[in-house]
Amino acid sequence: MKQFAELIRTIDGTNKTNLKVAALTSYFKVASDDDKLWTIAILSHRRPKRPVNTTLMREWATQISGVPMWLFEESYHIVGDLAETIALILPTSNESSDKSLSQIIKEIIELRSKDESDKRDYLQTNWLQLNYYERFVFNKILTGGFRIGVSQKLMTRALANATGIDKDILAHKLMGSWTGENTTFQELVYEDNEVAMRGKPYPFYLAYAIEGEVNELGDVSQWSAEHKWDGIRSQTIIRSGELFVWSRGEELVTDKYPEFQKFIDVIPDGTVIDGEILPFKDGLIMNFNDLQTRIGRKTVGKKLLKDVPVVIVAYDLLEWKGEDLRDQPFEKRRAILDQLVLDLNKKEERLSQEEKTPLLLSETMSFNSWQDMSKERDLAREKRSEGLMIKRKDSPYLVGRKKGDWWKWKTDPFSVDAVLTYAMRGHGRRANLFTDYTFGLWQDGELVTFAKAYSGLTDAEFRKVDAWIKKNTLERFGPVRSVTPHHVFEIAFEGIAPSKRHKSGVATRFPRIVRWRKDKPMEEANTLDDLKALIP
Repeated sequence: MKQFAELIRTIDGTNKTNLKVAALTSYFKVASDDDKLWTIAILSHRRPKRPVNTTLMREWATQISGVPMWLFEESYHIVGDLAETIALILPTSNESSDKSLSQIIKEIIELRSKDESDKRDYLQTNWLQLNYYERFVFNKILTGGFRIGVSQKLMTRALANATGIDKDILAHKLMGSWTGENTTFQELVYEDNEVAMRGKPYPFYLAYAIEGEVNELGDVSQWSAEHKWDGIRSQTIIRSGELFVWSRGEELVTDKYPEFQKFIDVIPDGTVIDGEILPFKDGLIMNFNDLQTRIGRKTVGKKLLKDVPVVIVAYDLLEWKGEDLRDQPFEKRRAILDQLVLDLNKKEERLSQEEKTPLLLSETMSFNSWQDMSKERDLAREKRSEGLMIKRKDSPYLVGRKKGDWWKWKTDPFSVDAVLTYAMRGHGRRANLFTDYTFGLWQDGELVTFAKAYSGLTDAEFRKVDAWIKKNTLERFGPVRSVTPHHVFEIAFEGIAPSKRHKSGVATRFPRIVRWRKDKPMEEANTLDDLKALIP
């Protein structure tokens, strides 16, 4: 545990990528296999299931610290991190644990079956036997909040340095539904387990946003374009007569989309399709809000299947009849995919939409000029897309986010001018500032809340707004403050749709602050009707 805590302290204390990779590499060279396995699991968000809820953790921490709950909560709002708050309020200790990371994890797993008093005794005993930073890391393991600036890509790079295994091969091995409880370091990193690999997806290839002018990409004839659909990026895998559907977040979502079981009967074994899960009804793409009604559902009933049917819109073919195609040029992969869908459509041309296999093709387009491509991009919202994906025709399918071959050219965002109405403190380095804002639009002389945003201003601007909020608070609701309506901000967002869950009747996607409109009085902010007029 001491070794792991020192690793976390080192990588959390620098923003230099090379130093983080060096620290992880050194750790992977000397740590035990069990500790290495759980380090990989924790840093790839596969921590053990939480054995105790955070309410009890708060209560037990205040018991041994003597700090009243109201003061703990105030401290938590300022610190912005529960694990750190608990570590700070506990009595100072110079102790250091001799337990290994894997031993601590084993004890946490065993704690699930214990009663509440045993859980309390375990936590309080360990808190007092750990120094500050070990407590902090211990609490992070319990709460699952490891957000320390180490991406899967960095961790994989360090593991490649330590083991000598190619980083792209490791990236593939670390995909899938493994946990620290169902595998070993040896099996995960060094062995090719046929059963484990059967349903394993490939690492996704991710695009960068266009920087500068699109014509800087060179000869337009070397590029293929297609619409960037607004759904859930996925890989659909048919191997050994089984279907596996993975989201980009490495979540196995096969059970959420039972209509995809049709693929097993019509798509050859050994096929992996990269595409987008989209809500699709009566020949039209529905909006993302419709898809959200299916996300997170444990069971999908007949009514939901009927109301929000889904399809896979295929982008790419990564594996065909058991052969890995990722090194092949994009054009060649797409030619095979196009033929697959064409043959399927011919077989099913007499079937109704409900009877057909829910597989569509994302159309690839070539243009004579960048201006012609730009005109197609202007049609994106009409076609229910977010813009265009631009891919070099000879590009292989790479691992992770790489510059050069794949670019996303999104449409310009929607925007409205809105009034600041509520504020909360931020997190991390902004925990002592009010940086999480709620905004309202005018309706019948009143401001109606429609969106929250916490990014887009400079540090200096956040400090100025924070100082104003503290002087102009009207009411407090726990960590939330209502403020005097006064300041106007331009809010941009990627998508908009009707919503019964929001007071405004509208849901926006990815809202963010564009600028502080100091030039605009609040009376001239947009109305709710202005916002609704943007709905496609």
